[in-house]
Amino acid sequence: MDSTYLLAEPIIGLDEALAAVDAFDQALVGGLLRPHPGQAAGLDELAQAVAGTPLASRTAEAAGRAAAGAAGEDDLVALAAARTALLGAAHDALMARVTETTGRGGGETETAPGADARPTANLPAAARSWLADLARAGWQGIDHEMVSGAAQIVSAMLPDPALRRLGTLLDGFAAELAASCPGASLERIPVRRWADLWSRAMLLTLPRATATPMAGTATGRLLPLGVDVHEHATAAQAQVHAVLEPADGSAPRLVRASVSVPKPDTVLGAGVWQLMRPHMSLLAALGEGRSMDLVDMPITAEGDLIWSDEHGRPGEPADAFAAARVALPAATAAEAAPLDRHPARIAVPVLLEGYSVHQDDDALTFEVAGHRLAVDADRGPDAGPLGPEAVARSSACIGLLRWDDGAFSVQPLAVETTVRKKAVAVHAGAWAGGTADKTAAKAEKAATDAVAALRERAGRLLRK
Repeated sequence: MDSTYLLAEPIIGLDEALAAVDAFDQALVGGLLRPHPGQAAGLDELAQAVAGTPLASRTAEAAGRAAAGAAGEDDLVALAAARTALLGAAHDALMARVTETTGRGGGETETAPGADARPTANLPAAARSWLADLARAGWQGIDHEMVSGAAQIVSAMLPDPALRRLGTLLDGFAAELAASCPGASLERIPVRRWADLWSRAMLLTLPRATATPMAGTATGRLLPLGVDVHEHATAAQAQVHAVLEPADGSAPRLVRASVSVPKPDTVLGAGVWQLMRPHMSLLAALGEGRSMDLVDMPITAEGDLIWSDEHGRPGEPADAFAAARVALPAATAAEAAPLDRHPARIAVPVLLEGYSVHQDDDALTFEVAGHRLAVDADRGPDAGPLGPEAVARSSACIGLLRWDDGAFSVQPLAVETTVRKKAVAVHAGAWAGGTADKTAAKAEKAATDAVAALRERAGRLLRK
């Protein structure tokens, strides 16, 4: 990427759009029941930021009512939509810069209406009412009684596939809020995050907001580049980034394949692979350095494979760095769906070579073509051998280009480095298919014991 310098160039209008979002987010901190002049100014800044767009008049009206402490649910939905539109515009501007830097183009996404929500419209309406109460109270005004109001709504939503997306979001959001109650005693509030969750949930309560990209099938050779692991106390997800070479000879495509599982909080490190591995054969292929041959694998227009083992089988050995050097430069990426346009969702696979590594205390940077790029080496999972030390010794890196805290950075997925004077590749997902590494094997055994104990206890409870 000789055009790395473009990532540091300012983007016209980006700072202003994010400042308007921040102003609105600050208004939510104190709540919109009795807004003070500073909150009213933040609401007006949001309205001014979308002036000249189709959202202008409705947002101005909603901001005026909210500033007077008289915002209804429809007004709060309008404010959430304006905020989401600004972040979507920021996402698009950043992705345009990424495209200019990498030289890789993107595709187009068509959407189809989601299922008719009228039979269960009472549940989204109940969720919208709860979210409106949160906005009026503000993050400083939350308490356990208010937050617990989501429990019954979530319980009714989760069994319904059409509402599960919103139900899961509300469940996680309410859990975060509950862990932070009472809001009046909080020393630090995750202002942007909670506003993100609130506005996304608010829009998902609308009819047909769950519109999904048109789906198709994928047939061809899948070349894994690396895996990004997300782990929480009770859940884990592995997202494999790969290049698909279609069997019909068309241009290669960037795709993703994900698997998510619940987990006991006692399962740590490499133990999470044991939970995920049975659900996706791709993880074993990734650990073995193999490609996958796909036949009619379901895929969304956003490039997400709906993984099914019956549509994929292990292929020939495939080196991730060879794939990154040969197939990645010509691969096209699908556009993000409207509600998924957010700077935090940017994760673009890139190959970096010929850089020098600079280390300032714990901060790593790659100097590429005379320009420095921050390296988020600590974002790698504990479930793999790729750590900051290997990254610091590397000469080539497959990573995800991200944007966070006002700047681009790269999250390493795999590096080429030298160990005992021998060139080796170190992958974050090297243990996905199993390993003889003593530390990883110990974690897997601990996971086996923990899961077996929990199953035995659950069996006892069921028998009772």
